[in-house]
Amino acid sequence: MLILILGLVLFLGTHAFSMARARRAQVIGEVGENRYKLGYTAASLLGLVLIAYGFHLYREHGYITVWNPPVWTRHLALLLTLFAFIALASAYLPGHIRARAKHPMLLAVKIWATAHLLANGDLGSMLLFGSFLAWAVIARISAKRRALSAGQVVSQHGGAAVAPAGWRNDAIAVVVGFVVWFVFAKYLHPILIGVAAWPGQA
Repeated sequence: MLILILGLVLFLGTHAFSMARARRAQVIGEVGENRYKLGYTAASLLGLVLIAYGFHLYREHGYITVWNPPVWTRHLALLLTLFAFIALASAYLPGHIRARAKHPMLLAVKIWATAHLLANGDLGSMLLFGSFLAWAVIARISAKRRALSAGQVVSQHGGAAVAPAGWRNDAIAVVVGFVVWFVFAKYLHPILIGVAAWPGQA
């Protein structure tokens, strides 16, 4: 559990630091933008590795059950993650979905984390997914405050939100999100995560 916690602190702490714009600008001014980006990326990747390794160790040797979610929560979680994948795809495809979501990546994280909190009743999962959900909520609030202080609505990638024309990108986001969700949920989830997510799988 300790390695998992260290990974969460490193990964989410690094991302939380980027919300402190004044301090972030100060650090960039001291070390340079390229070094800052390199350090940010390295810390984030190390955090992800520690999270994955720590959660694996926890599941193997220290699993702690808090409650037993009913089976229907797993089906609901599977459905919710479909919307998370679509929201994530829309972050790279300017359209109605991205315009409505404003911050589709954060929305995807919130949906993903909530889905897994519903379907998992162990302490480690609550810590892992609860931490990501809390970070995504705080990040969204921070982004909204920065946008309001700047007097404009800001998109996921930092520019002013633009009203979309047509539905082509939205259709692509839905198709790409669905395909990636299906492949990951049915085939990759049991291989990479070690847990069957698709109904009927052992």
